[in-house]
Amino acid sequence: MKLFDTIKHFSQDESGAVTVDWVVLTAAIVGLGIAVIATVRTGVNALGTKISGALSTSITVGTTGG
Repeated sequence: MKLFDTIKHFSQDESGAVTVDWVVLTAAIVGLGIAVIATVRTGVNALGTKISGALSTSITVGTTGG
C-alpha cells in the first residue's frame, strides 16, 4: 500500500509546474530569436555589401578658390 500512496502523492504534486512553464517560455523566446535572425540575415548581408562597396570607391574632392 505504501507504493500506491507514493505514486498517488507524486501524481498530485505540482511543485515543478512553474519550472516547466519557465522552460517552455524560454524555449519559445529562443525559437523566436532564431526565427528573426534567419529572416533578417539576407537583408543585413546585402546591406553590408552595399555599404562596403560605397566606402571602397574613390571619391575626389574638388577645391574652390584659387
